[in-house]
Amino acid sequence: MTAPYQVTAIKAFNDNYIWAIHQDQNDKCVIVDPGSANKVLEFLTNNKLSLDAILITHHHHDHVGGVNALQAHFPNTPVYGPSKEARDTVTHPLTEGEVIDITAFEMTLKVLDVPGHTLGHIAYFDESSLFCGDTLFSAGCGRMFEGTPKMFSNSLTKLAALPIDTFVYCAHEYTLSNLNFAQAVSPNSIELKQYIASCEEKRSSGLPTIPSSIGIELSVNPFLRVNKPEVIESLNNKFAIHLNAQSNLDQNFKWLRQWKDSF
Repeated sequence: MTAPYQVTAIKAFNDNYIWAIHQDQNDKCVIVDPGSANKVLEFLTNNKLSLDAILITHHHHDHVGGVNALQAHFPNTPVYGPSKEARDTVTHPLTEGEVIDITAFEMTLKVLDVPGHTLGHIAYFDESSLFCGDTLFSAGCGRMFEGTPKMFSNSLTKLAALPIDTFVYCAHEYTLSNLNFAQAVSPNSIELKQYIASCEEKRSSGLPTIPSSIGIELSVNPFLRVNKPEVIESLNNKFAIHLNAQSNLDQNFKWLRQWKDSF
C-alpha cells in the first residue's frame, strides 16, 4: 500500500538513520529517534519544515540524544515514547494497543510492545510502514541488552505477522554485515544471494538499504526463520545440539543470537 506521506533517512553518527516523515504541500514533519539534533535541524531548515512530533522507540542515547535540543527549538512539541522507559523527554508515554493520530497529515500509528533489545522497546506501525528502532534490522535483529530470548522471540513473531508489503524502517545501516551472517547460516539460499547483490549495488551508489519489507525479511532474515530446517541444521552443526522442528522458537533464537554475537 502506498503511504500518504514520504519517509526520508537522515544519516547520523556512523550508521544511524533518523527517520523524517513528511508530506508534499505540507510544512510539518515527524521525526523518529533523533539521536542528533543538529542533523535534524539541518534537514528541517533545508526543507523548510517545522517539527510536529517526535517518536521514540527506546531509551538509548543514539535514539534520544537530540530530543531536548529539538524541544528547545520547537517548544511544546509532543514526544511519544515507551511508558516503561519514559524519561524526562517523553511527554506522551505509550504502551501496546495505543494509537497516535498525526493530525498534520493522514497518519494513524499503532503501538506494539517489542521488548528484547531493551525492556521497554516499542514500535510504531500503520497500513504501510513499521518504525521498529533496534528490534528488527534488515537480515538481523538488535542485540539482547536487557531482555530474554523468550521476550525477543515473541517480539519478532509480532513483527513477522504484519502484512508482507509493510515497509520496515529500522534505525541502523547494518544490512550487509547482517547478510554476511545470514549467508553463513543459510549458505545455499538463492533469495539471500539476490538480496546481497541488490544491497551491495545500493551501498556502492551511496544509497540506504532501508527500507526493507516484512516480505523480504521473511525470506532472508535468519531471526525470522528460526524454525526453518536449514537454520535448525546450521545451529545443530555449529553448537553440537539437537534442536528440531518441535523446538521452542525462543530456544532456537537464543542459539542464533549467541552465534551472531560472536560472529
